[in-house]
Amino acid sequence: MKAKEFDEAFESDQDITEHLDMAKATRPNKSTKRVNVDFPAWMVIALDREAERLGINRQAVIKTWIANRIDSGHSADL
Repeated sequence: MKAKEFDEAFESDQDITEHLDMAKATRPNKSTKRVNVDFPAWMVIALDREAERLGINRQAVIKTWIANRIDSGHSADL
């Protein structure tokens, strides 16, 4: 398939996945980088309570809260 045909198919909401090599597909800026953060014990306890309430792990709570803060446009406040 030529690039122009591919673009036209994409723009018209056709399924183009058969033309993609998904084994080599990547998402930009989705690589991970390890960051270590020390929290006071009371905060870890609160995080664990929230994680249990939501049925997710502590790391997921932290990631979700930080992502929500950044998405809400308050990243300039950090």
